[in-house]
Amino acid sequence: KKKKKPKLLNKFDKTIKAELDAAEKLRKKGKVEEALRAFEALVSQYPQSPRARYGKAQSEDDLAEKMRSNEMLQKAINTYDEVVSLPNVPSDLIKLSLKREADRQQFLGRMRGSLVTLQKLVQLFPSDTSFKNDLGVGYLLIGDNSNAKKVYEEVLSLAPNDGFAKVHYGFILKAENKIAESIPYLKEGLESGEPGTNDGRFYFHLGDALQRMGDKEAYKWYELGYQRGHFASVWQRSLYNVKGLKAQPWWTARETGYTELVKSLEKNWKLIRDEGLAVMDKKRSLFLPEDENLREKGDWSQFTLWQQGRKNENACKSVPKTCALLERFPEATGCRRGQIKYSIMHPGTHVWPHTGPTNCRLRMHLGLVIPKEGCRIRCAQENRTWEEGKVLIFDDSFEHEVWQDAENYRLIFIVDVWHPELTAQQRRTLPAI
Repeated sequence: KKKKKPKLLNKFDKTIKAELDAAEKLRKKGKVEEALRAFEALVSQYPQSPRARYGKAQSEDDLAEKMRSNEMLQKAINTYDEVVSLPNVPSDLIKLSLKREADRQQFLGRMRGSLVTLQKLVQLFPSDTSFKNDLGVGYLLIGDNSNAKKVYEEVLSLAPNDGFAKVHYGFILKAENKIAESIPYLKEGLESGEPGTNDGRFYFHLGDALQRMGDKEAYKWYELGYQRGHFASVWQRSLYNVKGLKAQPWWTARETGYTELVKSLEKNWKLIRDEGLAVMDKKRSLFLPEDENLREKGDWSQFTLWQQGRKNENACKSVPKTCALLERFPEATGCRRGQIKYSIMHPGTHVWPHTGPTNCRLRMHLGLVIPKEGCRIRCAQENRTWEEGKVLIFDDSFEHEVWQDAENYRLIFIVDVWHPELTAQQRRTLPAI
């Protein structure tokens, strides 16, 4: 069906349509300053005109973009808000003003403000589910999943086939670890093809949920996510990527160019091991359980020395020689998209197939205490095992999975490094993960 053109003029504004059109024409031509002056003149002449006020807001919005000025954008936000308080505003104009106001508030990081605006929309137009859907996203953006969940339950009770509400509801169920329940919502939401559903995160979480249920259909969705441009490949499914970086699951030291670091780790492995064991004996509490919900079962803890390129001074006091050794290697200590940490995994542990967040790092595993058998790691389609004193290197943006079925614990040392093909400029400027 053809979209109806929104009705933006009330009775009064129809009488000054020519002036409004002339000002709007300037704005459409990109003559932003002139348009703003024209709309300001109209607003001062006809303070009750909603359309003139809206035109002023749009012109301020355009100018803010042109000047890259947050101050000007705040002006636009205030003007959009004024539109709504005028008498006899056409409802289409109220919707456009408040939607744009909420959008610009989010752009400025004013998430609470945008929630207030979205709540206003929902109150004014209770039967319009698209505003409820936007409000749900507003809650998700501030991490308030329980209110988002309520909103999507409301939408689905009013519109049981709303694909947008379905994927978001499924996404929330998955975050609550309601794996089986999340699947039909994510799946049907993606199948709806509705605007706002074609997002890599939904493919990522649907595939993950299916994998955890032991369902091979996961790869069908990964394949689709890859075809739609969300993943670099079916196996490499990180979502924060730099395009064009060499992509392979397993790497040799020579391929990375970080041979000095690898030599140093392998030469000093006993020192690294002994400091780690001393921490385990004295200060068990420094090892924290893995908290990203990646384990099917078992016991897996980590003791972190560097996180996002920041040194944990306190942790390093417990393993001073290990930290001193690493200080010489900025490709590791300065890797703001990775960590440096000890990782202990106890028998009876299985880590679900999962994918790291970014293709900007490679991950080194130095074997410290490795049981004779029962421990293995799969990355993409190849299994490997650790060896004491040896470094394994893989790209954790590829799907990987770990099994620990040995008699005894496994201790390794993990060192993330920048992907060798990143430029110095990229290493300085990529945001931390």
